[in-house]
Amino acid sequence: MTDDTQSDVLVSIGELARSTGLAVRTIRFYCDEGILESQRSAGGHRMFDADTATERLLLLRRLRALGLGLSSIIDVLHGERSIAEAIATESARLDIEFKSLAWRRASLRAIEAATPTQRAERLALLAAAQDGGVVHDCLVQFWRRILAPIPRTDIDMWVYWNVPEPPADPSIDEVVAYAELAALVADPDINGAVRQQYWRNQSELIRDRRGLYIDVDDVLRDVVPLVSQGVRPHAGSELDRFVNAHARARGERDSQRFREQLLIDATDSDYRIHRYWALTEQFFGTRVTVGPTHDWLYNALAHSTNLADAQAPQPAFTPMNSPR
Repeated sequence: MTDDTQSDVLVSIGELARSTGLAVRTIRFYCDEGILESQRSAGGHRMFDADTATERLLLLRRLRALGLGLSSIIDVLHGERSIAEAIATESARLDIEFKSLAWRRASLRAIEAATPTQRAERLALLAAAQDGGVVHDCLVQFWRRILAPIPRTDIDMWVYWNVPEPPADPSIDEVVAYAELAALVADPDINGAVRQQYWRNQSELIRDRRGLYIDVDDVLRDVVPLVSQGVRPHAGSELDRFVNAHARARGERDSQRFREQLLIDATDSDYRIHRYWALTEQFFGTRVTVGPTHDWLYNALAHSTNLADAQAPQPAFTPMNSPR
């Protein structure tokens, strides 16, 4: 404190304790920690500027009552951050804490609600997914591995659209579904199954993986309204563009042979993939994600090859720009 900020009235530690409602030992602690300044009387007792010390201690007490940590309060008292900044930081911390507590509460209720035969399995499932934020990070990392080596900036919107955020206050069904998503992506075999579904057969021959990603993403966006409207999978421009995208990326052309190759070792019917997208529907509701759109194109592709098999023999390949 400077002389300009001090009043002429000095009070003892006892008087300061009575005026602020704080214990003498607490005020002494604040002095020892350098939070509150004092001076010594001729007899060696602590003396305080009445106005400045009272104002400082009342602010400290009020901020402590709101749950702010001592380190944050010291920053405020030393002018290193404003009260508004300290309050905002504490509020953000509480948001995280509340989400964690809500997740734990839902998990406990889910275990409590399970039947005796389900309880052990559900306990193991939820114990492995103790925090929604951590699970979300696992889901994001899973899809980044699937889409590698596509740059992260190119897939951020894809991830936002297809990876559900953990509910702030999950229900029993939601916490179980989210935990099951975590268990699915932890399965070492599902990575290969999903990569095979996304990049199709002979992915090692893909010359331009980023170009394929962009082209397929454009097709998927156009398939979304078809899925939303309940349009059955069929041959058409959407399927042609999908096949052409894969063909171009491999230096091939669309042909009956190439379409059949795209179906070799197809994993689109893998129950784990279908289960993953079924679980995401619990969080997205009517939003159509990549799962149903990929499934629509797979069924359209399978249908087109079946139709071709039933027709007269076709040329070995169809020129890319020929009319259909």
